[in-house]
Amino acid sequence: MKSVAILDYGSGNIRSAERAVARQGVKVTVTSDFNAAIEADGLFVPGVGAYAACMDGLRAVRGERIIGRRLAGGRPVLGVCVGMQILFERGIEHGVETKGCAEWPGTVERIDAPVVPHMGWNRLEIPEDSRMFAGLPEETRFYFVHSYAVQDWHLNDTGPLRTPKVAWCRYGERPFVAAVENGALWATQFHPEKSGDAGAALLANWVSTL
Repeated sequence: MKSVAILDYGSGNIRSAERAVARQGVKVTVTSDFNAAIEADGLFVPGVGAYAACMDGLRAVRGERIIGRRLAGGRPVLGVCVGMQILFERGIEHGVETKGCAEWPGTVERIDAPVVPHMGWNRLEIPEDSRMFAGLPEETRFYFVHSYAVQDWHLNDTGPLRTPKVAWCRYGERPFVAAVENGALWATQFHPEKSGDAGAALLANWVSTL
């Protein structure tokens, strides 16, 4: 049986993530242990709350090193919500800039929309030949709850990782990055563990890569 470690670094949504991932027929462990997180077949990085607080918690358990070491070995990582945001170069909240894990370039900033937070179900613009969204129709909706995201993201190459496949969501004045599939590193701004059958299908697609 494949194993998934859910990284416990003081950020929320862990229990719902644990249940959703376990339904995919894998052994799930919630842990902050460095070696356990490195050795699992898959690593799930959750995240709820402020960018700076999440980065503080992540660094306290050496989470940025765990993620970096796994990716250097081509071992799957899935980041969700703020667990996706911290993978980018930096985040700006209330005028405060915080350095992220810098697995991708890009800035997390307040979304440009009349109503914030963005809360509810939305469709995506899904990239072609996506493994993450395989088997899901274009009209599929996923559940979002957030006030910050990456907008106006332009990439040609990210060095050792392949050029990412990016799914966008249109909300407010500018679209934002809703999901990224980049070799062993996948991430979603929405919550697959709260997105019903669609989220379960996405998690099954991820588990199939372990």
